[in-house]
Amino acid sequence: MHIQQSFRMLMAVFSVMLTTVSIAAEKPTNLTDHSPVGYWKTIDDMTGKPKSIVQVWRNQDQQLMAKVVKVFPASKMAKQHQPVVGMVIISGLKASEKQWTNGHILDPENGKTYQCTARLIEHGKKLNIHGYTGFPLFGRSQTWERVDLMSG
Repeated sequence: MHIQQSFRMLMAVFSVMLTTVSIAAEKPTNLTDHSPVGYWKTIDDMTGKPKSIVQVWRNQDQQLMAKVVKVFPASKMAKQHQPVVGMVIISGLKASEKQWTNGHILDPENGKTYQCTARLIEHGKKLNIHGYTGFPLFGRSQTWERVDLMSG
């Protein structure tokens, strides 16, 4: 009788442990802990100075999109004499386990479109954008900084 009681107790403890592990496994990853939706400052690779402010939002299919909402005066952003402000530069990014993938990014300086991925870093304060052709291994990354347009 004592062995059956011990076995039941052990099974109850095991059941609680499984439930705890299951709940922990359902905890959101960094992808859902923070949202890239908002405003981001892009930085010029050569000068290190701000280039633009970009607004990121989700479309009706929950894909990430981004458009330029402000260009800093010293920036050389231009797409064949088209206005850059209002231009959609990222489209189609889909959520995956720890990043957004399968998107496209437009480089307003040269008018070329590349495949891209995006990943939040530094607890959602920065957004790493990686543009590439063919394989993600080849390409270049930019880090955008989150900005709050409502303050100040």
